[in-house]
Amino acid sequence: MDIQPQIKALAEKVASLKDQIGTEEATKNAFVLPFINLLGYDIFNPFEVVPEFTADLGLKKGEKVDYAIFQDGIPILIIECKHWREKLDVHGSQLFRYFHVTKTRFSLLTNGVQYRFFSDLEESNKMDEKAFFEFDILNLKESQIAEIAKFHKSNFDVDKIVDNASLLKYLKGIRNSIDQELSAPSPEFVKHFASQNYNGRITAQVLEQFTDLVKKAFSQMISEKVNDRLHSALNKENEKSTIDPLDEEEESKVVTTEEELEGFRIVQAILRRKLEKGRIIARDTQSYFGILLDDNNRKPLCRLRFNSSNKYIGVFDKDKKETKHLIDTLEDIYNFESHLLETAAFYEEENTGN
Repeated sequence: MDIQPQIKALAEKVASLKDQIGTEEATKNAFVLPFINLLGYDIFNPFEVVPEFTADLGLKKGEKVDYAIFQDGIPILIIECKHWREKLDVHGSQLFRYFHVTKTRFSLLTNGVQYRFFSDLEESNKMDEKAFFEFDILNLKESQIAEIAKFHKSNFDVDKIVDNASLLKYLKGIRNSIDQELSAPSPEFVKHFASQNYNGRITAQVLEQFTDLVKKAFSQMISEKVNDRLHSALNKENEKSTIDPLDEEEESKVVTTEEELEGFRIVQAILRRKLEKGRIIARDTQSYFGILLDDNNRKPLCRLRFNSSNKYIGVFDKDKKETKHLIDTLEDIYNFESHLLETAAFYEEENTGN
């Protein structure tokens, strides 16, 4: 499941709205629930996403964590949310208490901008003090999007994520150590390189001289590698635009908006009464945002036409003829509930007939 378009759209939404979000509850609704939704979990299904999940702590009853995501009746991820302006460092202990009274292997602490995933890698059923994976949605890297996708409902596998969490934890530690050595090389680190390049006795003066040299050498090496990568990428981009400039131009014109995604979620919510969620597929084009059954162009469920000043929803009859209707708000999509369900029922009857 490719979540890149949705998570980038959410990142844009966070950047544009955060200064208007004044409460923790607003942070949950505007930022955290859409994140849970893009992971494939139905935020309107109380058996899948449970708000205010009770996590009793010994004699202290009624303790609640903001959300718990369930799979086959078992909580697989508990989520504690804070207002987006709050620092997460002071809230880890609260989630730590909740963790050991649930059956989950994963927990998430977030303020809607920063996300920190925890597990029990060091001691069973006891949340680690340090997150094994964290990211800032306003400064996402491609590699981080790939890690986020592993928590998608269609990909979720406890054992695989736990194994991967251990690798991420060690990788993060090594990266931090390297970063620390590059910014302020330790005597041991400097001696390693000095001993390979200096024949005399390594005195305090020599060590001081090599400390500066080691910093400069790594700085130059990193700079050169970055420049080489940029040069290589630029050459590939030039080759691509020379070979197929029209395809590149066409692809760049398709922009999926948050409004289209919200409309898609409403259509999904309506059609879930007859169809499994995975069968309701979105396909964006330059002209309209299409919603198909089973990702089949011959089975259009509706089209959202939001690319002009007016908004339209296109619905289909049995002959697959589209009729466009003007709508004022996204809520107006609910007015076409019966038509959408009839269209879905017709396709299902076709399948049965065949």
